[in-house]
Amino acid sequence: MKIETRHLQGALRLSQEMGWPYRLQDWEFAATVGEGLVIERAGEVIGTAMWWNYGQAYATAGMIIVTASAQGAGYGSQLFNGVLQATVGRNVLLNSTAEGLALYKRRGFTAWSTVLQHQGTLTVAVTLNARDDIRPATISDLMGIQAFDQRATGMSRQSMVAQLADVGNVVVVERAGRIAGYAIARKFGRGYVIGPCAAESAQDARLLILAQLSKLHGQFVRIDVYAEDELSDWLEGLGLKQVSHATAMVKGQRPESDGTARMYALANQSFG
Repeated sequence: MKIETRHLQGALRLSQEMGWPYRLQDWEFAATVGEGLVIERAGEVIGTAMWWNYGQAYATAGMIIVTASAQGAGYGSQLFNGVLQATVGRNVLLNSTAEGLALYKRRGFTAWSTVLQHQGTLTVAVTLNARDDIRPATISDLMGIQAFDQRATGMSRQSMVAQLADVGNVVVVERAGRIAGYAIARKFGRGYVIGPCAAESAQDARLLILAQLSKLHGQFVRIDVYAEDELSDWLEGLGLKQVSHATAMVKGQRPESDGTARMYALANQSFG
């Protein structure tokens, strides 16, 4: 059945069982911006799966969980079949744990990158020298941020970006009167997550991340980055240790970024 508000407390228990750091508010946000399915047994949520459609061409999938006592009974396949049916006609992206790789490969997903999860309490004093090109975003920047996100991801994520910006703190790179990068920090899990972060170079991505970290001293911070962008060692140097990784996979055609714009840090591993 479709996920509803009444299911979210049960969904939270599932993610806690998995050791995932989601809060009830994180489930509420995910359900607001996406769609999902649940399986109940005796009135208890025993499985979840969610997806987020980005235009007519793409979707991401995630938050696919089956309680330990019900694993091996085909519930995971049932839920994932529902996701694929709901996203039929779209190219589907997801980030897989080691446990999910076999299932996704059987369904035609192929790996294209590795996502590295960095996190920790920010104890390093981070400062960013005043720069004319990096500043807090204003409401009037939203369309420029959305356009840059589409360049960076190759997907139409205007609604998702608007809702992330609404609940988070946004900084932008502005050059020659145009948005050339952005980063959002918002409350998530044990503290804050920085992402999405999209920019035209790794150097700009670092500056945007530093601008966000400069406001988060003493807070627990999470950042998920792509391995090929070589931000991992830099984040380690800031005290944000790599604690896990996921395999970025796609069924169909992977979206292509436009020009130099690219995504450096994810909103989370489900949204992309």
